[in-house]
Amino acid sequence: MKHHKQMKRISTGWQSFKSLQLATDHISTEIYTHLTRHKLTVSQFGVLQALHTEGPMHQISLAAQIAKTTGNLTTVIDNLEKRDLVKRVREQKDRRYFKVELTPEGKKLIRKVYPAHVKRVEQVMEKLTGEEQEALRKLCTKLLESGHEG
Repeated sequence: MKHHKQMKRISTGWQSFKSLQLATDHISTEIYTHLTRHKLTVSQFGVLQALHTEGPMHQISLAAQIAKTTGNLTTVIDNLEKRDLVKRVREQKDRRYFKVELTPEGKKLIRKVYPAHVKRVEQVMEKLTGEEQEALRKLCTKLLESGHEG
């Protein structure tokens, strides 16, 4: 009986958050499992995908693009460089800055992995109707926009 009373006190907001968190974890596992075949982490894939779709960029922009800290991203880029998938190119105008870009080997890998990734995302999201997907997108956007308030 005590457990039931505790459950009643849990807010709708908390329940919604837990559902969102569980769904995100489940979907992420379904979508990103294929990366292990290519010896890529989710962050490494995020870097390759961002560079593939957006082109070369500064490390700080890349960090924002994949929602990682610049410190964490340094390690990710170091590991991708060791595999010759990306390279840092020093800026000519301001030599303190580097742009990160795909190497030919990185381009080859992301061209192989990215289409299968998009297909997998679409398969997972097909569990929702088009209208539900649009509603989810709008709700997520609303949460992101309100995320920086008090």
